[in-house]
Order: sequence, then structure tokens, then C-alpha cells
Amino acid sequence: MIKNIVESGRSMIEMLGVIAIMGVITIGAIELMRSGMDSQKRGQVDTDLIQIYQGVKEMSVGYNDYSNIDNRILDALKITKQNPFGGKYEVEQDPRNPRQFVIRITGLSTSICEVLRAKAYQDSIGYIKSGGTKGGATSIPDNCKASDGDNKIEIFYY
Repeated sequence: MIKNIVESGRSMIEMLGVIAIMGVITIGAIELMRSGMDSQKRGQVDTDLIQIYQGVKEMSVGYNDYSNIDNRILDALKITKQNPFGGKYEVEQDPRNPRQFVIRITGLSTSICEVLRAKAYQDSIGYIKSGGTKGGATSIPDNCKASDGDNKIEIFYY
């Protein structure tokens, strides 16, 4: 009597297919985590910018200009000089106009630079002068494609 032999194992092709599908899912999950981390970092930058802006305004009450403003304000506000993307925050009087100051964010990748450049900084000079049609930030270089990867964003305020 010959018994019917039923194969119950998996073929090599089926196993490779499963591994490929798992790889695609893993890549998607990693990208989703990176995106979430970038979003959280951008939120921290937003919080830091608000604190820096408000701190500069409060510390300059009674002055006719911002000549007393520099990076020491970050220490006074207890804000780290390093931004969440690995670059630095810089604060200084606008060298072209003593009645303005600039907050600079350095060390940005192209994609993060583009996102921050497009964001609306409502109290910034660029936003106010454009009637709210432009974000108010400028990038260095203009296209956020620094050859050394060190893109910068500058936001000018009154």
C-alpha cells in the first residue's frame, strides 16, 4: 500500500518572498520613526524660538536698540546653544540695523532647512512686511543646498 505523500513544507521562493515583504515593512517603519523624530525636533525648535524671541524682547525693554543682545542671552534663558538637529542657535543684533535682531539656526540638512524656511514666523520682519504671505525666514544658501551640508536659517525681528 502506497500512501499519498503531501508536502507541507515551504519552498525557498516562498521564504524569500516573506523575507522581502518583511524588509519593505521594516524600511517603512524606520522611515516613519525618522519622520516622527524630525517632527518632534521641529517642535522643540519652535518652542526654543518662541522662548528666545520673548526673552530678547523682555531683556530689551527700555533700550532703543538691540546692541545688548548676543549669544549670552541663551545662557540667561537657560536654552542650550545646540539645536536638536546638531547645529547651533545664534542670536545677535542685526549688523545692518541696530533696531533689529536675528535668530540663526545652523547645521541643518537640506530637507529640514526647507521645512523651517517655509514655516510662518508671525512676528518676524519678513512675515510682517509680506502681509503674512511669506514665512519670514531666509536660508543660507537660498536653496538650502549647502555643499558642506551646513544650511542656515535666519529670522529677523524688530
